Amino acid sequence: MKLKDYLRLGWDQLQRRKVVTALCTVGIAIGSASIMVALGFGESIQHYSQKQMSFYLKTDEITIVDQNSDPNSPSKVTSSKLDLIRTFPHVKSVASFQDLGQFSFTVDDGKQSYLNLKATELSTLEDFDSKFQQGGASDQDNNIVLNYGATLGVLDVKTQEVRNKLMQQNPSKEQSETYRQMGAIPYPLYQKQISLKSNNNQEQSGNQSGTTTQPNEVTVRVIGVLKKPDGLPESMLQGNKSAYVSPETGLKILQAQNKSSTNRHVQYSEVRVKVDSSMNVKQVDEMIKKLQLTTQTNLYQEDRMKGEFAIVRLLLTGVGLFVLFVASISIVVAMTMSTHQRRRQIGIMKVLGANLKQIRNMFIVESSLLGMLGGFVGILLSYWVIWGINLIIIRFGSNRGDPVEILFISLWILPVGMFFAIMTGVLSGLYPAVKASRTDALTAIKRE
Repeated sequence: MKLKDYLRLGWDQLQRRKVVTALCTVGIAIGSASIMVALGFGESIQHYSQKQMSFYLKTDEITIVDQNSDPNSPSKVTSSKLDLIRTFPHVKSVASFQDLGQFSFTVDDGKQSYLNLKATELSTLEDFDSKFQQGGASDQDNNIVLNYGATLGVLDVKTQEVRNKLMQQNPSKEQSETYRQMGAIPYPLYQKQISLKSNNNQEQSGNQSGTTTQPNEVTVRVIGVLKKPDGLPESMLQGNKSAYVSPETGLKILQAQNKSSTNRHVQYSEVRVKVDSSMNVKQVDEMIKKLQLTTQTNLYQEDRMKGEFAIVRLLLTGVGLFVLFVASISIVVAMTMSTHQRRRQIGIMKVLGANLKQIRNMFIVESSLLGMLGGFVGILLSYWVIWGINLIIIRFGSNRGDPVEILFISLWILPVGMFFAIMTGVLSGLYPAVKASRTDALTAIKRE
């Protein structure tokens, strides 16, 4: 007998026993779908978590801390070392940050607020997941980029005095909440000129005669405002008022504030290295440490999450295998009953010359077709389950940004699910096939 003959006989038998075939198909479909959903769930959640951790925990970044103030120390962060790090493989970008301190600023229309100023390469802001809500980076001098928090709570002097006076007269909880909400209102600062003045009077240096020199104000133009972080209300961003200027503009501001600029060695408060993938962070981190620099990463967080997701995936896969085991029992029962009902057919085939191998192959092919049919239905079922879960997440999840389907099933999972379904059918059909091949032909014909 050829393979097409086995397939034709097997398919005819499945069509004759529609109810049994449907029940066995459902069992295999549920089992294979459970395995595919388990694998897809594990891969999807791990991918989504790595993406979120990469954004919030920065697992694809390395932080270099410049803790040494000695410019001659080998562990000192220097511009030459940063240029060397930029040439390392897998390094996408390097950004250095110099903390200039806290500054008060006045808008050209008289409104005031404060911010924490940092000097960095403005072109690298977007490389480190900072999105612009307005404007963008520029290499020109006397430009400044504000984060979203710096645009909150910008008020004129008179309003601040009236508010403080009312708070002293009626320091109630309701009054305080009202003023806190007022401070969470964003003010349009894009393309406006603001005057910066240092708030740290202790850092102002005196002249040679011993008299104190008042710092000069520096006027800069707001060329960009960073996007508000997703999921955080304005009330939580009021205290996060940061701004960024280029290193050249930062040096001018320090000189205008009467701060010493004779030291040619810059003290970096932080250096961040962006790696193309979190998988390459360890390699880049080891190369940076060879430069005698102190580094920090969040790789331990990612490793811990991978271990937890591996356990979840293993548990879900175990559930799918258990369902397939239950489905295999139903196939064994169904095929054994089919063997009993088809004794006359088996006997006639033996009398006509069919050998034991052909009888076994006929039942194994039939059970394989049953497993394949269940595998196809399982693929459809797994996609329906994933679609339903995504629909629930989008419908009842937090409304942050555009709806995103978190769960997905990769193409490599489909043949894995089909393999388990077919193997379940084949293994379940072995016992009935052996039993059928041992049927005595004359006894079976006489009994029928």
